[in-house]
Amino acid sequence: MSAGRWSIVWMVPMVAFVLGCDAIAPAPAPTAAPQPAKQETRKTVGKTTQNVLDLAAAKAQGGVVVDNPSEAEEGGLGAYSQAYRHTVAFAGSLAVDQKMKLYQAEHNKIPATHKEFMDKIIAPGTPDEIRLPMLPYYQEYAFDPDSKKLVVVEFPAKKEQRQRETTGASGL
Repeated sequence: MSAGRWSIVWMVPMVAFVLGCDAIAPAPAPTAAPQPAKQETRKTVGKTTQNVLDLAAAKAQGGVVVDNPSEAEEGGLGAYSQAYRHTVAFAGSLAVDQKMKLYQAEHNKIPATHKEFMDKIIAPGTPDEIRLPMLPYYQEYAFDPDSKKLVVVEFPAKKEQRQRETTGASGL
């Protein structure tokens, strides 16, 4: 065979292959309705925060004050994690309560607004700042101006959305 004939013999299958690849290219996927943003969890063990919400704003976003975080709602291992969450929230509130008492002894008043609470008690960026233990992704700290206390606010919608994301089609 001549050199010209070999080039034609190799070109025909190559052209067929290239044309065939275009024919089997995947069709563009149909666009689906936008899904809600995936609820991200956050690392909590050994982490701290200075994020304390204004209670009125937290309630406007669907937050609910956790009245008795030590009351068992879950069984089995869930009871242990719930006890951990309660202990973390309680430990954070101890530091805040102590600093509030010191502030009251010095100034004869307790901070009345969220801004004053953040500036005088949490005091981010100062040498005597308070860093609170991190709560789960569906809970946040908030300042209650009526009781003048640090409270824990839970966002049930965040918790339910994450539950839907992590359970299978069987609902387990």
